[in-house]
Amino acid sequence: MPNAEDLTAHSIDLRCRVHLGVMEIPVHYMRGGTSTGVVIWEPLLPKDEALRDELLRHLMGVPQAGEAPGNRQIAGLGRGPATSNKVFLARVEQTPAGPRLVSTLAQLASGHAGIDWSVNCGNMSSALPLWAFDSAMIEAPKKGACEVEIFNSNTGVVTLSRMWRGDDGRFALADIPGVLGAFPRVDLFLQDPVGSKTGVLLPTGAVVDEIEGHEVSCVDVAVPMVIAKAASFGKTGHESIAELEGDAAFMAELRKVWVAAGLKMKLRRRDGELMTRAEIERSETIPKVCIVGAPTEGGNITVRYFTPQTGHASMAVSGGCCLAAACLLPGSTAHQVAQRVSAPGATFGDIEVSIENPAGKLDATVTARCVEQRIEIQAAAYRRSTQILLRGHVPLYGASAALLDALIGAL
Repeated sequence: MPNAEDLTAHSIDLRCRVHLGVMEIPVHYMRGGTSTGVVIWEPLLPKDEALRDELLRHLMGVPQAGEAPGNRQIAGLGRGPATSNKVFLARVEQTPAGPRLVSTLAQLASGHAGIDWSVNCGNMSSALPLWAFDSAMIEAPKKGACEVEIFNSNTGVVTLSRMWRGDDGRFALADIPGVLGAFPRVDLFLQDPVGSKTGVLLPTGAVVDEIEGHEVSCVDVAVPMVIAKAASFGKTGHESIAELEGDAAFMAELRKVWVAAGLKMKLRRRDGELMTRAEIERSETIPKVCIVGAPTEGGNITVRYFTPQTGHASMAVSGGCCLAAACLLPGSTAHQVAQRVSAPGATFGDIEVSIENPAGKLDATVTARCVEQRIEIQAAAYRRSTQILLRGHVPLYGASAALLDALIGAL
C-alpha cells in the first residue's frame, strides 16, 4: 500500500482536498464490461455508515432521502439505469500469496435514496485491476500476464483477474458485445461461485419449481437468479428489451414470478435477516431474472435479462455465469431449451457456453464435473474489457457539516 509520500509524488492524487472553498474527493470514473460507475479508495470514506451513504448519494446524484421519480441524475455521475449506478469501494490487503484487492459494491438507483449492498457486479469488477495499476496500489508486471486476486466483501466470492501487457507496455485489447471499440482486456475467473447469496446451488431444493403458474429454475452461481422459459410468457426470447418493457402485462407477470421466487429462495439482507416481500419488490439487485429461448445465431441459448427492475441491454457477466451453469443442470429450464451444450464428465473440465443476448454473444466457461448424477461447479470465467473514462476530484457542494468533518481527517 503506498504511503503518504508515494501518494503525493504519484501523478494520481488519492487524497481529499479543499479547492475554491469546497471539499473534493478523488475518484476514478470507469467502465467495466457493459456497466459504468465510480471506484473510490475505501480508506478515504467515513467510518460512519450514514455519512458514507450520504457521500455516495452526492457522487451519483440521487436523493438523500425518500424518492425522486424521474430523477435524471444531472447533478451526479449516475446515468439512470442500474448498470450505470454502481460505486466500488476498493482497497488492497497483503496476503501470503501477495497483494489482493478487496472490493465492496454499492448499488444505487436514480429514483430513490436506498443503497443496496447485497451483491457483486461482474461487469464493474473488471475495472478494478486497471484501477489498482493506474493508482499505483499494485505494481503491474512490465510485460506478460498481470494477475490480481479480488475478494468481494458483498458476497465472499473470490475472482482471479488477468490482464496482459505487451513488449511496448500497453495492455492487450478486446472487443466485447455492447461496447464500441477495443479496450484493455480482462479475463475474470470466479472461484467456488456456487451459493453466492444462499450457500447452495439450488436455493429452493429443486431443479424446477412452479411459481405463479410458470416453471422456473432458481439457481445461485455468482448471483441468485430466476430462470424462466420465454415461451411460458408467450415470448420467444428474441424480443427487444424495449418491446418487453413496453408490454405492461408481461412485466407485471414477470414481477410476480421473481418476487415469489425470491421469497421461496429465502434471500437475506446484508445483516442476515430474511428479505421481506416489500424488500424484494424494491430490490435493484436480487434475485436477477431472465427468460430464455432457443438460439438462432450459432450460440447455445438465447436470453433476455432483467436486473430485476429493468431490462439489461446485453447480459450481466455474473448472470451469464449463472445461466451457463444452469445449462448444465439436467431438467432445468435453461437445459430444456439450450442446444449443443457438452455434458460434464467425471473429472473437472471446462465447458463453453455461448449466450445470445441483445448486444451479441457472451461467452462463458464453466469448470464442472458430474459425480453420482450430481453436478459440481469449481469455477466460472468470462471475458470483459475496461477503460478509465475520467479520473480526478469531485466537488461535494451539498455535503453536510458532519460529512465535511469526517473527510477533513482524510486530507
